[in-house]
Amino acid sequence: MKPESIQTLHPLAGKTNKKIALDKYRYIREHLLAILHTAELTHTELMEALYARVKDEFEGGVQWYGETVKLDLEARDLIKRTHTQPVKYQLVKQERP
Repeated sequence: MKPESIQTLHPLAGKTNKKIALDKYRYIREHLLAILHTAELTHTELMEALYARVKDEFEGGVQWYGETVKLDLEARDLIKRTHTQPVKYQLVKQERP
């Protein structure tokens, strides 16, 4: 039986994002939100922190799934980019994942 999937969103109007396995989406989402709950991070810092947290337990490309889910979280207004240099990511809603 094929695993359940989710069509992820893209923050730019008119662009589409990927359809991925729901369990992988939820796993990466939980970790991205937990990481951003503690600090604002640049894109590189965020992806490195994600990789360090999940590399031993996650099957698949951590960076690829991380980017796909990050874009989805931006589109859903759960995270946003700051207007600083360098750009950082932060939570929009301060709820615990």
